[in-house]
Formats: sequence, structure tokens, C-alpha cells
Amino acid sequence: MVKRPTLENFRKKALQNAEVREEYEALSSIFEIKRQMIAMRKKAGLTQEQMAERLGTKKSNISRLESVNSDISPRLNTIEDYARALGHTIKIEFEADPAR
Repeated sequence: MVKRPTLENFRKKALQNAEVREEYEALSSIFEIKRQMIAMRKKAGLTQEQMAERLGTKKSNISRLESVNSDISPRLNTIEDYARALGHTIKIEFEADPAR
């Protein structure tokens, strides 16, 4: 039986490449924010269409906002509005880069 590679194994192997690791680390906070946004919306039981209604926008804007493939970075006030519509606030923390 051939063992299929897992996403985790692929990620580990890819991160051994310094260029890939640098880009991954640069994008990790954006991915985490979007992951949390999607989780909050789903926990509230809302579809992207319903979320768009709450924010007075189109579903395509919510889809783009939540997409990890989007080249557009959301503005801070957009993230605040999104969180507020779900009964949340945001907290931003700065951490020292251990590599520096």
C-alpha cells in the first residue's frame, strides 16, 4: 500500500526551503486573521450572503475579504466592522521577532 503524502508533510518539506519559509511567515498573520473571521461567522451561523447584508455590502466582497488567495489586504476599519457585526472587538498586539 502506497502512503499518500499529507498536507502537513508537504508543508514541513516546503518550509525547509528558506524562501518558502520567509514568505510563509510573512503571510501567516493574514491567514490567521482570515481563519478567525471565517470561524466567527460560521459560529454565528451566518452565510457570506447574510454577513454581507449585515455589513451593507455584496457577498462577493465578503468572499474576497475571507479569501486567503485574495491579493487585496482588508483595511483595519473593515476588519473592525466585520467583528462588530458579529458581536466581537479586535485586539492587536505587536510581538518582537525572535529572528532579529
